[in-house]
Amino acid sequence: MPRFGFAIDNRACIGCHACTVACKSEHEVPLGVNRTWVKYVEKGEFPAAKRFFSVQRCNHCADAPCVEICPVTSLYQRPDGIVDFDNSRCIGCKACMQACPYDALYLDPATQTAAKCNYCTHRVDAGYEPACVVVCPVEAIVSGDLDDPGSRISQLDRLQKVQYPKPEKGTNPKLFYVGGEAAALDATAAPPMEAYLWSGNDGRISLPVLRRAADEAELEARARRTYDARSKPAPWGWMVSAYITTKAVAAGLPLITFILYLFNLNGAALPTLAFATAVVFLGVTGALLALDLKQPQRFLWVLLRPQWRSWLVRGAYLIVAYALVLPVLWIAGLAGAGRGVQATVGCVGAALAVSVAAYTALLLAQAKGRDYWQNPLLVVSMVVDALVAGLAAAVVLGQVSAAGDVARAGLGVAVVLLGLIVVAEQLPRHMTRHAELAAREVRRGALASTFWGVAVLAGIVLPGLLLLMGASLWLAAILMVVGISARNHVLVQAGQRVPLS
Repeated sequence: MPRFGFAIDNRACIGCHACTVACKSEHEVPLGVNRTWVKYVEKGEFPAAKRFFSVQRCNHCADAPCVEICPVTSLYQRPDGIVDFDNSRCIGCKACMQACPYDALYLDPATQTAAKCNYCTHRVDAGYEPACVVVCPVEAIVSGDLDDPGSRISQLDRLQKVQYPKPEKGTNPKLFYVGGEAAALDATAAPPMEAYLWSGNDGRISLPVLRRAADEAELEARARRTYDARSKPAPWGWMVSAYITTKAVAAGLPLITFILYLFNLNGAALPTLAFATAVVFLGVTGALLALDLKQPQRFLWVLLRPQWRSWLVRGAYLIVAYALVLPVLWIAGLAGAGRGVQATVGCVGAALAVSVAAYTALLLAQAKGRDYWQNPLLVVSMVVDALVAGLAAAVVLGQVSAAGDVARAGLGVAVVLLGLIVVAEQLPRHMTRHAELAAREVRRGALASTFWGVAVLAGIVLPGLLLLMGASLWLAAILMVVGISARNHVLVQAGQRVPLS
């Protein structure tokens, strides 16, 4: 069985865009999106300026993160190594777009499903080469079997100095460049010129932050992007960050009431008001998940056609299991079941609540394209957020009123925990350049006002002052949830603002 791949020979490429046009014609790719595109990067100053072309497309990775994260096997790997897709299965969750480190996937505006280069499988199966290979006037695009020592692509790989894109991602891409320019292969190494064609439509990281972060070598090289495809909008918007917050309340409130029950501060492991509130927030969470899909009518396919490696699928089943345990725990308390019964069911519910709160961190970790989300602290952060949001909801609902100063002491501990989480997330230097750029965007870029003004000031500092002054617990609790919501919004958006291509 062959192992197909691509080679891009930058020594020959003239940046003519014939590959882009051929691909659009072959697959009827709509306007505004591309399966393959060409980026121009320039270095130096006249008369010593140089222009480099970089052909971008799917890398058909051997360990494709888009395949792993897809919940319904819409993306799959063929025996010949080609990563193909079936848009009739796609639910439009856009997770694959977050997982791809090469920005190769897009949302088809006609079908509202994910699409990308599929190596022209219909041509390959008939014995022909991909359209871009056939049309290239200088044979700069090479396709073939990487395992065939006699093939041109195999010889280029063995005999030339080649560059594989982002090898640190561990995706084992089956696309490499011959004579590629480093500044053209790194999306952050060549900031776009402010006046180039698509610069006014760039919704990604703010240019001042990107330029301030450039090291001296890059500044001396003066690499800049002068032509590129239009940047894609952020795949995940406010509904994703809102669902993380509503999920935190739905998981945290029963967890807190159960903890209070264990310490004899509640009459039941899950009182009726807490149960009803948790069910409402769990329902809102499910609604937000479904509404964010581009194919919401296929929502149940996550459960009915599962791809078990995806944390979207695992999370969906955790939510279903949690939703089934909640009424059992409520009925046990309502019927006056013994402490042993309520404690046993409560422990199962608590374990599921923690899992429901934490699984999104593991889903974000599967989005390998976003370095800012590759943070093991996220699991801890989301569990802490659920506990704080649950405590805040319990205070507002009066579930801890009988505990005297427990509510004030608990909220005080919560403020300290939230502060420590923020310090732990922002103060240490991040492991990669992409993650550090996203963090700078949070601290002093386009997201800084939301982070400092809402997440920190309104969500941590003001509740702390209110507690110290003995003021309204309700207001302090509500502000904490507002701060958590703002932090979730910043988390989701910051990861998406660093360009991938």
